Amino acid sequence: MQSTDLGNKESGKIWHRKPSPATHDGIIVNIVHSTSEYHPKVLRFLNVAFDGSGDSFIAGDHHGNIYAFDLHGNRFALVQRTAQACTALAFDLRRKSEFLVALADYSIKCFDTVTRELVSWMRGHESSVSSISVHAAGRYAITTSSDTAQLWDLDTFQRKRKLNIRQSVGIQKVFFLPFSNTILSCFKDNSIFAWECDTLFCKYQLPAPPEGSSIIYKVFAVTRDGRILAAGGKSNHLHLWCLETTQLFRIIQMPTKVRAVRHLEFLPDSFDAGSNQVLGVLSQDGIMRFINIQTCKLLFEIGSVEEGISSSVISPHGRYIASIMENGSLNIYSVQALTQEINKPPPPLVKVIEDLPNNTLSSSNLKMKMVSGRVQRPARSKESRIQTRILKQDLEGNVENKENELSEGLNKKRLQILLKGYGEYPTKYRMFIWRSLLQLPENHTAFSSLVDKGTHVAYLNLQKKYPIKSRKLLRVLQRTLSALAHWSAIFSDTPYLPLLAFPFVKLFQNNQLICFEVVATLIINWCQHWFEYFPNPPINVLSMIENVLAFHDKELLQHFIERDVTSQLYAWPLLETVFSEVLTREEWLRLFDNVFSNHPSFLLMAVVAYNTCSRAPLLNSTLKDDIEYFFHHRNNLDINVVIREVYRLMETTPADIHPRSTLDAFVALTKGQYPIFNQYPKFIVDYQTRERERIRNDELDFLRERQTVENMQAEVDEQRAEDEAWYQKQELLRRAEETRREMLLQEEEKMVQQRHRLAAAKRELKMKEMRLQDAARRRFLKLQQDQREMELRRLEDEIERKVHMRDEEIAATAKDLEMRQLELESQKRHYEKDLTRSQDAIAKEIRDGADAHWRKVALEEHMFRNLLETSQLGNRTRRVVEDNLAKAEQACLDADWQIQALHRQKCDDQQRSQGYQEVATLLRKNRRREVEVLNAMMKEEAKKWKEAEEKESRLESEKRASALSDASRKWFLKQETSAAREHGGDLLCGAEVPWLQREHMTSNYLSQTSQLNGVSEMDSSTQTFSSRKTTEWNHTERDLLQEVRNLRQRLTAQARDRCQPPHLLVT
Repeated sequence: MQSTDLGNKESGKIWHRKPSPATHDGIIVNIVHSTSEYHPKVLRFLNVAFDGSGDSFIAGDHHGNIYAFDLHGNRFALVQRTAQACTALAFDLRRKSEFLVALADYSIKCFDTVTRELVSWMRGHESSVSSISVHAAGRYAITTSSDTAQLWDLDTFQRKRKLNIRQSVGIQKVFFLPFSNTILSCFKDNSIFAWECDTLFCKYQLPAPPEGSSIIYKVFAVTRDGRILAAGGKSNHLHLWCLETTQLFRIIQMPTKVRAVRHLEFLPDSFDAGSNQVLGVLSQDGIMRFINIQTCKLLFEIGSVEEGISSSVISPHGRYIASIMENGSLNIYSVQALTQEINKPPPPLVKVIEDLPNNTLSSSNLKMKMVSGRVQRPARSKESRIQTRILKQDLEGNVENKENELSEGLNKKRLQILLKGYGEYPTKYRMFIWRSLLQLPENHTAFSSLVDKGTHVAYLNLQKKYPIKSRKLLRVLQRTLSALAHWSAIFSDTPYLPLLAFPFVKLFQNNQLICFEVVATLIINWCQHWFEYFPNPPINVLSMIENVLAFHDKELLQHFIERDVTSQLYAWPLLETVFSEVLTREEWLRLFDNVFSNHPSFLLMAVVAYNTCSRAPLLNSTLKDDIEYFFHHRNNLDINVVIREVYRLMETTPADIHPRSTLDAFVALTKGQYPIFNQYPKFIVDYQTRERERIRNDELDFLRERQTVENMQAEVDEQRAEDEAWYQKQELLRRAEETRREMLLQEEEKMVQQRHRLAAAKRELKMKEMRLQDAARRRFLKLQQDQREMELRRLEDEIERKVHMRDEEIAATAKDLEMRQLELESQKRHYEKDLTRSQDAIAKEIRDGADAHWRKVALEEHMFRNLLETSQLGNRTRRVVEDNLAKAEQACLDADWQIQALHRQKCDDQQRSQGYQEVATLLRKNRRREVEVLNAMMKEEAKKWKEAEEKESRLESEKRASALSDASRKWFLKQETSAAREHGGDLLCGAEVPWLQREHMTSNYLSQTSQLNGVSEMDSSTQTFSSRKTTEWNHTERDLLQEVRNLRQRLTAQARDRCQPPHLLVT
């Protein structure tokens, strides 16, 4: 099922691929209108209305958007935005592009779908308008609300009448009866009145429903002929009223699932003359059921419980159903797809009953026979002892029914009555009716055998004579004509057969078997006696037409005779093209509906009728060419008038000149195999066939001979052309050779002259070149001298800059040494200060110890004196021991001082040796790099010297060559000798310059090497100075350490002297 979302589009296609409603429950397309906002929502459709044609309708949603849909053109368009919900629509006005819409503000507006402009605005209702009914002529409209109904004149859009009622009785619906001036008003108390539209006179009132019925009418529907009114409400019963007799003639009870009826509408049919038999009933469950009100059978239904229908509208011609679903979408149904099963043709009445396995009856005795309504059971043999029983017997009209009964169960008499009533067969059933009328056997095997023979030789080049645009149509036409030619030999020589068969081929191009059999049946029955005068036109048939025309319109025939117009001009073109040249498709189909439904003479009478109906323009035509043109082109002629004239001619033509007396009755094609067609002068056809074959063979021989001659002529022409081309080529070559020889002579003369001029110019150029070379040489020498002077100045400036930079570096280094000296002196003073402070502390401690020792000594001397007094020997021994002890203590102190000094010297030696190792490592690295730089510079120097020697040798060779070439000029030799001397002086300068350049490159390389290794030296002299400076720093450091060591020794000696104990006096 296809679904189309209108969205914000104002126009577009309804469906994008061909609908297939038969596979989707009859739904052609589902139409949805949703917004494209952030939260999309579906806009519900509220009302739908079809136009008078039934192929277009309008639909409005609850936002007031009204769309027009064209189902035939597959287009939709937004025609109006009313900005408020519509409550009712009407689209069947007299002006086809206008429509009425009832809005929520109780007003009715008329808009135009083409210009999209407001046509009129009608007010007068005080409540919502529920329905709009338009008169069949489109002049009036009735709008109905719950309290009133108003009649409007649509020409002036003025209110004509207003229906006022009591407040206690409300209005259900007021509407026009179809194709009538009667207005039907239905009220809520079940009363129904009929009014005359012009005078508003009450024509009748329907009686009240039966007493036992409790139904309250809510919805109504009327057949298109205005005879039957269907009413329903909150019940499962439907009341059918006959409006002619104003009586309730039937009550239909719907299934128990139906509890209330929400909508009623009859389904129109093209063949019921307005007496619609199918009623659509929409119930409360959302399902619309279609029932036959005569048989009370359920035919089909649309909608479901899950997808219920809110309301439905059926198109006036009954092809489409537009249903508004409960979800707000719009479904379009195809009635043809819904009724496909119902409208199937009835099965054939003749059936073949097969034998049972053990039955001995023959197959011929088991066939049921149907003869004019009598059906007999199969007659059995006498042995079965069962007699034949007659089920039904019709005692009248056996012979007539036998002629009128068709093979498909149709009756030819009833079809003729239907054809006379409507003028044509329904389009949907036309092919089926034609097949039944022509009683086509559908011999598939026989037709296949004819097709298998391939394309007939007579129609191999059909496209050249009849260039048809459609290749498919051309193939079908070629295949059909070939099958006819294989069926009968005369059709291979009939020149008008393509014109005769083409309209049927175009009509039945999708079923080639039916096409072939229709054409064959036409030839057998309606083309009788056409081939008796072959290859001339059928003079006998044209004579019959001329006799009938002479009887009915002598003036026209006399006019033809006077203008030398024969029946081959006014009758035969119509017959050989079967009217396809002068009629449109619809007119041609309508004509052949009548041709196939009548005697074969009807076609001849149609030719006469076409002439008599066109007598006015034919009588006004005085030229034969104009009349001939008239019968080969379409004309302004009503085909219905022609058909009526044919029926009149069929009835009023005398029997002696009537073609019916000459033509046979209709004979169908035989079943199984096609009949033999030999109604033509066989000897002529055979003779023509033989002559044609002979002519074809002669033509083939002639073509072969002509082809041989043409080939030989082509070869001769080709050889002649080649010879002519060769001679022309030789002549052109000779002329070209002469021309080239003259050109060469002229070119040689020009070359000699040019050589003389070139020699003179060369001499001049040589002199000029020599002068320019002299000037250039002098300029070059001056330029070299200037460049050398500039190079010397640059080298001097570079030397001065280097000397200045070296002086600045020496001064900076000297300043650094002075700063280092100052730092060392400051450090020395700091060390001396610390040493003095420590010595003072040690001396204080020694003095404190000495004082304590002296006090102890004094005490001991006191004790010693006391002891001495006791023993002199003990004093002398103690004195010796004390001396030894003082010496030992002094020795310990000296050893301690020496140990400390040695330890400090060892630490200083270790630090100094570590510094020496680091300096030595850096020196080794610098030496290696200096060696590498020197080697590279020496290589570069050797390379440059070698290059200079090569250039000097080349210069010497050039000088020698120049001296030899200019030996004739003595003054130039003298100048060259002076130039050689000057060049000898320049070589000496050049020898110095490379030495300076080498020194400069060496210094630059050392500077780069020192930068890469993190050293601040710039050249070799700076590196030597830095090493000298490092040596001086080391000597200064050693001197300072020596002075510090001497100072410590002096301080130690002084302390030792101060701490020495006094000698003990021996008394």
